[in-house]
Amino acid sequence: MAILLALFSSLLWGSSDFEGGRLAKRLPAIAVTGISQAIGLIFGLIIVIATGQWRATAFGHHGYFFPAVIAGITGYLGLVFLYAGLASGRMGVVSPISSLCAIIPVTVALITGEHVPYLKGIGIAIALVGAFCASGPEISQGLPLRPVLLAVGAAVGFGTALTFMAKGSVSSALMTMVMMRVTTLIMSGAIALKYRNLGGVQKSDLPKLIYVGIADFSANVLLGIASTHGLVSVVMVLGSLFPIMTAVLAFKILHERLHRVQYAGIFLAVVGVALISGS
Repeated sequence: MAILLALFSSLLWGSSDFEGGRLAKRLPAIAVTGISQAIGLIFGLIIVIATGQWRATAFGHHGYFFPAVIAGITGYLGLVFLYAGLASGRMGVVSPISSLCAIIPVTVALITGEHVPYLKGIGIAIALVGAFCASGPEISQGLPLRPVLLAVGAAVGFGTALTFMAKGSVSSALMTMVMMRVTTLIMSGAIALKYRNLGGVQKSDLPKLIYVGIADFSANVLLGIASTHGLVSVVMVLGSLFPIMTAVLAFKILHERLHRVQYAGIFLAVVGVALISGS
């Protein structure tokens, strides 16, 4: 169950990042992030009311509040870096590097005592390499500095957010994600008040923003739930396969050509998932 949830999370994440990156080519990355996160919050609150999850433990050793706030801040910064990076260069430069975000929660999980079977460990390593290659790293054409730095910032932000998401999900995955969105909404609201505009967002942009907000929120919730039903190190790696979806959509819709390294990467990712699932 945890493996399926994590894989579905990566599909939702990859598609939402693709649409967010496309929007950020025309609109400020902060505007795309803020509005989509607000939409995600509304969606999350509807689910909370329907399920009664507000009763979950907020404070204490296993409370969701403080981990969610930290995850909200770092995840928000990661999204801003990602959308800005996707808008400033080809997705094949930014997505592969941002996929390495899983290294942070995996390292934390192993340091804190999580035991990973030998074959699963091999699968984790292969899947990470596969995700990186399948995203189409444009090394042959050089790596422009700005997109690379933005991608590294996204990876660090996402990796830190994933670590605290898993911690908060012990109490409630749903409330952790809702509190994350409350945090990002406060940050986005402060920025919007300072500049007194929404970055030129039009009504025609709303359908895509709604999809980005709901898909991103759902991906986070599914990954949080998965982290409570399986090994955090395994779940986070499977969730980090999202750049594959981003690359496939870029190929289908933007006609970005897939290279041999990407096909090899997809093969490696499938092998990694198979080892993780079967061991």
